[in-house]
Formats: sequence, structure tokens, C-alpha cells
Amino acid sequence: MPSFRVGVRSATIVVFAGGNIMRLPNVRFAFLLASIGLFAFGGNLAAQAAHAHMGHVADGWRDTPDQVGLLPAAVVEAEIAARHAGLAAGSGSLGAIKAHIGHVLHALDPTVEESGPGKGYGVVKAATGAARHIGLAANSGDASANVKTHANHVETSVNNVVEWARRVIELCGEVKASEDQAAATELAKEIQAMTQAMVSGQYADGNGRTSWSEGEGGLEQLPSTWG
Repeated sequence: MPSFRVGVRSATIVVFAGGNIMRLPNVRFAFLLASIGLFAFGGNLAAQAAHAHMGHVADGWRDTPDQVGLLPAAVVEAEIAARHAGLAAGSGSLGAIKAHIGHVLHALDPTVEESGPGKGYGVVKAATGAARHIGLAANSGDASANVKTHANHVETSVNNVVEWARRVIELCGEVKASEDQAAATELAKEIQAMTQAMVSGQYADGNGRTSWSEGEGGLEQLPSTWG
């Protein structure tokens, strides 16, 4: 079985996998990548194709900013969207609300709003890509039962994020068309709640905790579902 361990050097997480060294900028993605390695290789030593697709999700993809993984790209953009949604909801003028809503849109889909504080990739593209590669991992001929089970959990949460992001884009359009500050504020509050759900998930079934399930899981639920 390939060696796989995680070490910390200063603020950088260093992952040693099969003789290769990968440096990740924070604990969340070091944990995620380590978990991928654990279940990709845990039951069947020949999970190479599945592992490659999961690497695209967590570690690196060719067209993301700085070629980070699709999931880290989605997290960065979702956090930007949530931050500006909060600023929009707390703004004291219609113009300020609309300005921040434009920033939300840019972080969600820069093809809809071309300029803003996002990374130019967008939650929708990143999360959709992550869902596609998770599905490819699960459907690989060498995918173990463990890979398939956990891939389903992750794909469900990522698809929640895509659905919420698309709904937020619709609501942002309503804000931009509004001439009523009070109505725009209420819409901004709804957008704030939904963008926060993308990051942190939300309670949907009344059991007091947020899981990976449909309508609940957000990006923060993903690391704990991969191990």
C-alpha cells in the first residue's frame, strides 16, 4: 500500500504520498486529500483511475485559478459570494445593495457578471466540475465499493451547492432589476442565507445537525464524508 502521511511546516500542510510531496495551503484540503488517499487505496490497491479523478477534485485541475483542485476553487468563490451577500443585506442604500449583489454574481458565475472580487472561475463551474469528476471516479472500473459510497455523499453535497448557486443567480437578477430598497434588502437577506448554506450547509430534516444529504450538505460537510 502506498505511504500516505500529513505533516505541518509553518502555515503550509505538506502531504507525502507514495514518495511525492504536495503542499496545500490549509488544513481542510490536506485532510480532504489525505482522506481521498485513504479510501481510494484502502480496500483495493488498484484504484488508479478513480484516484486520478478525485485528485482533480481536491488537488489540481488545469483551468482553475493557480490550477488548484475544483473543490478548493468552489470554496474560495463561495466564501467571497457569502461575504458580499452579507454586505448587501446590511447595506443602507439601493445602490450599495446592487453593487454587492454584482460581486456575489461574479463569484458565482463570471459569465453573468464579468467584473468583481471573485477569482474569475465561479462556484457554478467549479462545483459542476467537481460533481462530474466525482461521478467519473465512482464509475471507474477500478473504483472500490468504498469509493462509490463516499463519492455519492460528496456528489450529493456538491450538487446542493450547484442548485443553490443557480437559485441565487436568479435572485440576484431580481435585486438588480428592483427599484425598491426594502424589497431589495429582503431579497439580499435570502441570498445571504443561501450563500451561507453553500459554505456551511443547512438544517433541512429537523434532526439538529447538518449532514451530506440532499438539501442539507454544503462545502464544509465534504471533508468529513470522504474518510
